[in-house]
Amino acid sequence: MPKRPHQKRRPFLLLSLLQRQSDEDHPIPLCELQAELERAGFQADRKTLYDDLETLRLQGYDIQNRWHEGYYLASRSFQLAELKLLVDAVQSSKFISARKSRQLIAKLEQLTNVHKAAQLQRQVYVTSRVKTMNEQIYYSIDALHQAIAANIRVRFRYFDYNTTKEKIYRKGGQLYEVSPYALLWDDENYYLVAYHAPSEDVRHYRVDKMDRLHAVSLPRQGAEAFASFDLGVYSKSHFGMFSGRAEQVTLRCANHFVGVILDRFGRDAFLVPDGPDRFTFTASVAVSPQFYGWLCGLGPEVEVLRPQAVRAEFLGYLEQIRALYSSWLQHQPSRSLNFSP
Repeated sequence: MPKRPHQKRRPFLLLSLLQRQSDEDHPIPLCELQAELERAGFQADRKTLYDDLETLRLQGYDIQNRWHEGYYLASRSFQLAELKLLVDAVQSSKFISARKSRQLIAKLEQLTNVHKAAQLQRQVYVTSRVKTMNEQIYYSIDALHQAIAANIRVRFRYFDYNTTKEKIYRKGGQLYEVSPYALLWDDENYYLVAYHAPSEDVRHYRVDKMDRLHAVSLPRQGAEAFASFDLGVYSKSHFGMFSGRAEQVTLRCANHFVGVILDRFGRDAFLVPDGPDRFTFTASVAVSPQFYGWLCGLGPEVEVLRPQAVRAEFLGYLEQIRALYSSWLQHQPSRSLNFSP
C-alpha cells in the first residue's frame, strides 16, 4: 500500500495517545494503539508501530513496555504532586478571577493523562473562594511585564469599590503615569512597584485595581531610585502593602514569637537575647495602622521599645480603639480577658 502524505504525522498522534491515556498503571496494548490510529485514518502494522515507538524514545520520550500489558509514558515534565501544587496556587490566589482559575486549571489538566486529571478535578474548590472582580488582571500582568522588559512607562486609572461594588476612580478618573520596575505578589495580591516622577519616590499599586492600563512609548524614569533597591526588604517593611513613613523600630518579644518574626522578616533577622525569656529585634518598618494592627494581633508579649515617637503613636492608636468601646464597657459586668497565644 502506498504511503499517504499525512502518515508522517502518525508518530505525533501515537505520542498524544500515550500522553493522554497511559501511565504505569494504565499501559495500552499494541493492538489498541493500532486500532486508535486506524480510527484516526492512519495505517500502521506492528513493525511500523515498533519503529514509531523507537523513534519517540530516541527523541527523549520515556516510553516503557510492560510485557503482555502494553506501552506507557513513564515520565513527564510535571509529576502529579507538582500539578496539585500548581492547582492549589491558582485556586487560592485572589488576584485570579474564578473564571480564569477554571481555565488555567483545565490547561494544567492537559499536562497529565485523563486518569490523573480526574484527581486534579477532585481538589478544585474555586466557586466559594474569595476572588478578584477584575477580569482584566490576567492581561494587565502580561502588559506590565512587557513594559518592564521594554523599559517604558505605563498609564492607568486607579479605583476602589463603593458599597454597591461599583468602581470609584481616584483623582476623579485622571490617568496615573508611572515607570514600572517590578511585580510583587504579597498578601495574596499582585502589586506593581514603580517610580512616581511627580513625587520623586517609589510607590506600589494593586494590579487588580488598575483600569485601562496601557504602555506609553516614553523611557522609564527613576533608575537612580532602583539602583540599590531591594524588593524583599520593601515587601517585609510594608505591612499589608500599606504605605507609611519609614522607621527603624525595635521590638521586645517573648521567645515563643521567634517563628512569627522569622516568618515576617526572614531568616536573616538579627535577634538579640534580652533576659531568659525575651529577645529584641530591630527592623525597617513602614509605620502605618496596618503595622499597629499586626502588633495588636501579637498581644502584650510584644512591646515597641523605640523610637519613642512610634511607641507613643501606638499608645494613641490603642486609646482610640478603647474610646470606641469605653461607653459600652461601663455597662458590662466586670470580667477579665485572657487570650493565650
